[in-house]
Amino acid sequence: MPNRLLICTDLDRTLLPNGRQPESPGARDCFARLVAHPEVVLAYVSGRHRELVKDAIREYRLPLPDWVIGDVGTTIYQVGGRKWRHWPKWEGDIAADWRGLRSRDLRPLFLDLTCLRLQEEAKQNHYKLSYYLALPIIDFDALQQEMIQRLAKQNLAASLIYSVDETAVVGLLDVLPARATKLHAVEFLMQQQGFDVTNTVFAGDSGNDIPVLASAIPSVLVANAAAEVAEQAQIQAREQGTIQSLYLARGGFLGMNGNYSAGILEGVAHYFPDTVSWMEKDDDR
Repeated sequence: MPNRLLICTDLDRTLLPNGRQPESPGARDCFARLVAHPEVVLAYVSGRHRELVKDAIREYRLPLPDWVIGDVGTTIYQVGGRKWRHWPKWEGDIAADWRGLRSRDLRPLFLDLTCLRLQEEAKQNHYKLSYYLALPIIDFDALQQEMIQRLAKQNLAASLIYSVDETAVVGLLDVLPARATKLHAVEFLMQQQGFDVTNTVFAGDSGNDIPVLASAIPSVLVANAAAEVAEQAQIQAREQGTIQSLYLARGGFLGMNGNYSAGILEGVAHYFPDTVSWMEKDDDR
């Protein structure tokens, strides 16, 4: 068991039980016991912006994290009590991809693409340009290729991250600096804080988590994730030779169903069996 353990987890439909599947009773309490141990450093990795992350912490009574990677990897905050310290070092790292431009400067590139609907201003930031897409999308591959070509003509290094909001039944498309994915943000945090693949675990459920799930970082896909996400994560992990670093929660661990926080616990226990005692109540030992 390492001296320190970095647990990075997505929020919506990963730690938060806001999907269609049921949550195991007591799973979040068990998660809170785990991350309360002084050896654990907790990071929330979310598409949400800061205020929505705070809303989730209040609404679901989540443990306060040490770090928040927000806005699909375009912002990082260090959290201490009620203080959220913005980490400008990260924005400095990703800014070069857009050659001094910001997301508002990129909007004119896509004005004629009528299938794109700009998300609310609160969901945009300097390095995140976000759109809604109505479902079903007729030809997403063609749309993606067209957007990539337009960005390339401007000599902009960018990535497109697509996911689906199951509750709103709408597609979400984020245009980000190439280095501003969740994967690169998690790697940056690991490097800056002295973690590596031997003492880090990531948990996710959706399309924008796949780059991390398919990486060399030990990862868990919670059981409530969509089948197509599980399929794509496994395909990419096999292509990259990292399938041994991807665990698919299936339920049964501590009598829980593997959904949401139960899946996170199952994955952490898979990689770090010594943590099981941290998850149990004192009277269960």
